[in-house]
Amino acid sequence: MTQTRPTLLALGYGFSARALAARLLPEGWRVLGTTRDDDKAKRMQAEGVEAVSWSAEGLADALSETTHLLVSAGPDDDGDPSLRLAGDAIADAAPALHWAGYLSTTGVYGDHHGGWVDETTPLLPTTERGEKRVEAEAAWGAIPGLPLHVFRLAGIYGPGRGPFEKLRRGKAERIVKPGQVFSRIHVDDIAQVLHASIERPNFGAVYNVCDDDPAPPQDVIAYAAELLGVPVPPEVPFHKADLSPMARSFYSDNKRVSNDRIKTELGVELIHPDYRSGLAALLDTEPA
Repeated sequence: MTQTRPTLLALGYGFSARALAARLLPEGWRVLGTTRDDDKAKRMQAEGVEAVSWSAEGLADALSETTHLLVSAGPDDDGDPSLRLAGDAIADAAPALHWAGYLSTTGVYGDHHGGWVDETTPLLPTTERGEKRVEAEAAWGAIPGLPLHVFRLAGIYGPGRGPFEKLRRGKAERIVKPGQVFSRIHVDDIAQVLHASIERPNFGAVYNVCDDDPAPPQDVIAYAAELLGVPVPPEVPFHKADLSPMARSFYSDNKRVSNDRIKTELGVELIHPDYRSGLAALLDTEPA
């Protein structure tokens, strides 16, 4: 690799990768991101991000110029799509990389009946999605020489991904399952954590990425409604809620996720330490 300019390749250029790019580009980084959509490629290029075709050849070429690798494409029914498509090229490039980050999920911990988990908690997923993430973490961790960092993300929200539109349309529900809490993280804080890790690499590290306040989902909807000045939706018991199988499966895990490590090891001070801060910031940026 002859590349001297720091270059990030995002395998799966999505919500979190875009937020990280917004931090790196002003610092003079080159950012590459994979996509299969021509319209998305044009939007990426307008933001200063170079689109990479989702092909074995495209990935091999991009990897030859990459110093930092972000993996945000999740596993599918057949395993990890990046490794399936370009596993040999990734393995070949691994020893020359300065940093690699894999975006996983706190779903790998499974259900703890509302109790606390941290990065040392055994991985006992209760969903198929969680099981696939455990397998994917292991697959990436098995690549010799890869300077891997694993980031286990809580529920992500941010611009365009908040409760306000549903509330405005009268479609939001306050689903109540007694004792249920979820941990969350604003996308700007995900980007901050990744940036901090790039600046303080610690190969083999695992980080939970979440805010300080695991909270019942109905409380979040109620607060968002108060911010909007619209009626707070009535409570709907979980067993009566009309949820998709995917949405219902999220309620099978109930835990509080500790974020101490991102603070002590990476020096992160959260931009949005709780949903109240994050939702208020979203309302300031979203169209009325």
